Amino acid sequence: MSIEKIERAVAAIRERSDFRPEVGIVLGSGLGPLAGEIDAVSEIPYAEIPGFPVSTAPGHEGKLILGRLAGRPVVAYKGRVHYYEGYPMSEVIFPVRVGYFLGAERFVVTSAAGGLNPNFSAGDFMLHLDFINAMGTNPLIGPNDERLGPRFPVTFDAYDPEYLEVARRVARRQDVRLREGVYLAISGPSYASRSELRVYRYGMYADAIGMSTVPEVIALRHLGARVLGLSTITDMALADSKHHANEQEVIRMAEERGPVFRKLVAQIVAELP
Repeated sequence: MSIEKIERAVAAIRERSDFRPEVGIVLGSGLGPLAGEIDAVSEIPYAEIPGFPVSTAPGHEGKLILGRLAGRPVVAYKGRVHYYEGYPMSEVIFPVRVGYFLGAERFVVTSAAGGLNPNFSAGDFMLHLDFINAMGTNPLIGPNDERLGPRFPVTFDAYDPEYLEVARRVARRQDVRLREGVYLAISGPSYASRSELRVYRYGMYADAIGMSTVPEVIALRHLGARVLGLSTITDMALADSKHHANEQEVIRMAEERGPVFRKLVAQIVAELP
């Protein structure tokens, strides 16, 4: 992906508004209504931004929102695109790269996830401590433009340690139980098999599984952005379970827990240094 393509998208957004965000928020399943709490300056459908991929996944509207949340200038993504939709990785990460060049050097990336840790329960929230990329590819494959970041970026401490402390502090204050663990990303769209789940949990020690987040986090760290990751555990992905949640159950749990999650995320955004 050329930086010129990013600049064209930024220029098109600037034609609508010169608003400069500080924080980017990727709104995963169930968090879309948080967009309604933003004092919006501009709302732009992805289809109207040059080069922007359009969301096709259920529950992902596909709209860029510029405005203030809890007094903080933000750019929010109401819906994301996923690798399983058929987009190349360069397009999956394009929106967050554009957000960074709009001015957002801090990001909160949220998602719905399945719980691999048997101590978790559906409806819990998980703070990401680290990630495992099991998608079979990497968003930085291909020619590297040094204006975007180094050829070989380090991903130790991908989730900012200071931001982790902010999330913990806010969760304690709001009396929200915040689990902590490792998020593993697969390409999807099929859910993992029982044998795969056993490998992910007992071979890789992952605590949650999903089909997003990791490409965006890698791209943001490549740019030098500070990142926080949060998930709603919408279902338990346990190898020996007699039942596996379907798409509708996942969306329903994300929506049910949405109000608590939105309050948590909004206050975290307000307090990020």
